[in-house]
Amino acid sequence: MNSGLVLYSLILLMVLLWSANFIIGKVALQEFPAMLLGALRIILAGALVAPVYWLRRRGGPSPRWTREGLPLLLAVALCNSGNQILFLVGLSRTSVTHSALIIGMSPVFVLLIAAAWKQERITGQKVTGMAIAIAGVALLVTQAHEGPDSAATRLGDVLVLLAALSFASFTVLGKRASAVHNSLDVNTFAFVVSALALAPFVLWNVRTSALEHITAAGWSSLVYMAAFPSVVCYLIYSYALERVPASRVSAFSYLQPPLAALMGVVFLGEHITTPLVAGGTVIFTGVVLTERG
Repeated sequence: MNSGLVLYSLILLMVLLWSANFIIGKVALQEFPAMLLGALRIILAGALVAPVYWLRRRGGPSPRWTREGLPLLLAVALCNSGNQILFLVGLSRTSVTHSALIIGMSPVFVLLIAAAWKQERITGQKVTGMAIAIAGVALLVTQAHEGPDSAATRLGDVLVLLAALSFASFTVLGKRASAVHNSLDVNTFAFVVSALALAPFVLWNVRTSALEHITAAGWSSLVYMAAFPSVVCYLIYSYALERVPASRVSAFSYLQPPLAALMGVVFLGEHITTPLVAGGTVIFTGVVLTERG
């Protein structure tokens, strides 16, 4: 089978799983505190990816861990955990449609960070596209409390924006780390180190949280978020980063807003308002211009 077809099919699967994550996250947030949910998701993801890493490495070459490469790997881990926790805390305070549109800004952030690391070149059209996309986010945030979409708040939008920035940093730093380590090494390190760092927080909060009241829907939502958007999608994402430029991979994220918004309307009864469409259109236009610049 054509390797390009396989690669882009995997990327599309990744986008679909990430789009569903907005809905699954909302379900889980009805039963878990946002910070605890994010920490549990990372710990479970670490527990899931570690055996995969061990099986792949058994009998194979050992990873080239060096003291010089440790700061970069720790930065990747920090961006990974920051993205996942900020996303859930932000999602708990805003709507699926708002959060999906803001996450769609990730390619712009990827370009800015990649340019700072001299991995990408910024052109005049890219600057124009970035300015338009940022204006769209500003429009979206200022309209957060208007209309029937009362679940959206400015604080939630800002937290999701920070999550998108963390994910963009993970993208660029992860690509740099993948030049030395393969994607499985990088993701395993990111999740396991983050899981170990968050374990004391989870143990402390488990004592005060009524986890015995969590339903099967809540636990299965947590498992979904850890297994698919975290482990499976991150492995696909890192695999793709080894083969195509970071900005091209992240460009597929602008498929998430329409998919997630549609799911939000169908499954959560969210409303598509005029300010939402206006802000989303501006963001989408800016991101497309940035990618084609």
